[in-house]
Amino acid sequence: MAIIFDTERQTFKLDTPSSSYVFKVSPKGYLLHLYYGASVPDTDLDYLRLNLHSASFSANVASPEEKGMTLDTTWLEYPTNGISDFRVSALSIRGATGSSATDIRYKSHKIYAGKPGLPGLPATYVNSDDEADTLELTCVDELTGAQVVILYTVFTKLDVITRSVRVTNTSDKSFRIERIHSTAVDFNDSDFELLHLQGRWAKERTLVKRHLEFGLQGIHSKRGSSSHNNNPFVALARDGYTEESGEVYGFSLVYSSNFAAEIEVDCMRSTRVLLGINPEDFGWLLEPGETFTAPEVAMVYSNNGVGGMSRTYHKLYRHNLCRGEWKTKKRPILVNNWEGTYFNFDDDKLVAIAKDAADLGIEMFVMDDGWFGVRNNDDCSLGDWYVNESKLKGGLKSLVDRVNALGLKFGIWFEPEMISPNSDLYRAHPDWCLHVNGRERSIGRRQYVLDMSRADVRDNIFNQMYKILSSANIEYVKWDFNRNLTEVGSDLLPPERQSEVAHRYMLGVYELLERLLTAFPKLLLEGCSGGGGRFDPGMLYYSPQIWTSDDTDAMERLEIQYGTSIVYPPSTMSAHVSASPNHQTGRSSSFKTRGDVAMAGAFGYELDLTKLTDDERALVRQQVEAYHKYYNVIQDGDYYRLINPTEDKANITSAAAWESVSQDKNEILLTYVVMRTQVAISRYIRLRGLDPAKIYTDTASGRKYSGALLMNAGLNLTGGWKDGESRVWHFIAE
Repeated sequence: MAIIFDTERQTFKLDTPSSSYVFKVSPKGYLLHLYYGASVPDTDLDYLRLNLHSASFSANVASPEEKGMTLDTTWLEYPTNGISDFRVSALSIRGATGSSATDIRYKSHKIYAGKPGLPGLPATYVNSDDEADTLELTCVDELTGAQVVILYTVFTKLDVITRSVRVTNTSDKSFRIERIHSTAVDFNDSDFELLHLQGRWAKERTLVKRHLEFGLQGIHSKRGSSSHNNNPFVALARDGYTEESGEVYGFSLVYSSNFAAEIEVDCMRSTRVLLGINPEDFGWLLEPGETFTAPEVAMVYSNNGVGGMSRTYHKLYRHNLCRGEWKTKKRPILVNNWEGTYFNFDDDKLVAIAKDAADLGIEMFVMDDGWFGVRNNDDCSLGDWYVNESKLKGGLKSLVDRVNALGLKFGIWFEPEMISPNSDLYRAHPDWCLHVNGRERSIGRRQYVLDMSRADVRDNIFNQMYKILSSANIEYVKWDFNRNLTEVGSDLLPPERQSEVAHRYMLGVYELLERLLTAFPKLLLEGCSGGGGRFDPGMLYYSPQIWTSDDTDAMERLEIQYGTSIVYPPSTMSAHVSASPNHQTGRSSSFKTRGDVAMAGAFGYELDLTKLTDDERALVRQQVEAYHKYYNVIQDGDYYRLINPTEDKANITSAAAWESVSQDKNEILLTYVVMRTQVAISRYIRLRGLDPAKIYTDTASGRKYSGALLMNAGLNLTGGWKDGESRVWHFIAE
């Protein structure tokens, strides 16, 4: 098995194909972390432990066999609060005594093949039990009666270890969980760069790098979503790493709400990494017999740099997180009418766009915001999910039938979690939005947020959506979420449980998503949150593709898609060709370049096709043909980032390049985009991931190259480039 327990040494060893993770049980029952890194055959790693007193005030918690051990400097597998480890803790429980000191000790364990699910939460899964082994480690806090089960799953073919925690109250008194992180890892040094994905609306997931410093550092969200600003992911990259070399440790949280990644470098230069639910404004009252389950963290080890880490996450999330009908099924090319019409449309206008789409080879038409209630702008009708027949004069089924008759699938936009003050639903149920009695209700984008912690609210929205989706042949839903959570309170919970609302809200959203997909298992669901404000593994469990950003400008998308690819596979990144000049930036880009950039993800269009010129229509046909020709290598190939558009050292932020390599290394697709050209600047680009012994033919020119030549000497791209110009190379092995 991938997990062994050395009874003599009381040591657990977890092995992925290229990494080992080792910890032991001390004589007093503490879990002592020993090692996480490149594979080692040994189980006797106890000599690595740091046995130092940090100060005369440090408590000695050792047994006679462990003289001198103090938790203040010991590397701990799951550190808890208030028991002489003064670093940031993973778990804090306030018991009946009023104290938050939490002391868990090893009780038992079991090891088995396969991987369990997490009740009510998204999580990675295995397709057969031989893909993973699981360790359930049971610890107990005798005073509070908290039974803490730490779950580890080791994937046998990927360098992935997942972690989660569940706490059960085995006592006869309630207690409150005040802090619960899903994973904790201690490293014996601090020679790392911290990598994370920072952003804002229309500029999501820019890769940020900073060297670790003494003290506490990290990222978080308290917006009720994973957010545009930070993504629930961090990595530690060992000094000297590059895109394709060196050690990198990734930590990705499968959760869509408030999170925190906390990294502390202590006085001994040791580093602790924690990731889980944001402890700010969080608390969970656990009654006797109840269990709380924390979301999952997927940890990835790479000794092939950031790129190696990314490709592991891509495989994991594409094949062991995304589910259902569209997990690996070829996605249809779609056109969305939003930037083409905004709210100004009727059924005839939509059918006119659909006719052009059918003529051009596009496969799906998606009707965006404005089809329901009395909605002609964004100040009303959210929550009123009935058809606006003054716009769709023949009704929804008539429109869908007309679009289907053209040979196109039909999709529709919803924003199920929101409610407009100017809506029938709000007038009937003003208590159904998140609110704190006695406080003003904050408006965001002219809307409130429905209290998804309430079953009656979820039932109402589900029933409305079910009626719409059952009324016609609708095969796609774009699920939007356009504002952050404020005044996070619920009328149905007592004061002592108001700190649970944010997490209960997210559990409610997950439940609604699960119910919808159970009712409509063939539905293609696309996530959206003002663009990429909830682009996280939790949502990918339900929606295999997510709208990457509301900024559709090709030059901006280069950076956004580059950062997104650090964790998420191309198949999950919805990317569309939009109008020029771009509606967000005003920048003009060629139709070809817009297509080349969008082809790197789940491809589609976001414009009024009836306004295209003949030349542009010809380019659409070429792009549709290319999409089908290159689909497999883009969507399921190994992805290599060749030039970082935010850090192009050669030409000072002037270009971007990426490459997809088929799993058998027989097909290569290389894309190069010039953002800003310069005079008399040379450019050579070396490919990656090829078979050096194979001969590759450039399908456009017929020229042949060895894989070794393309990787070691590269292609000469010097000269003749214009701003915004792009090119795609396609190579096939003989």
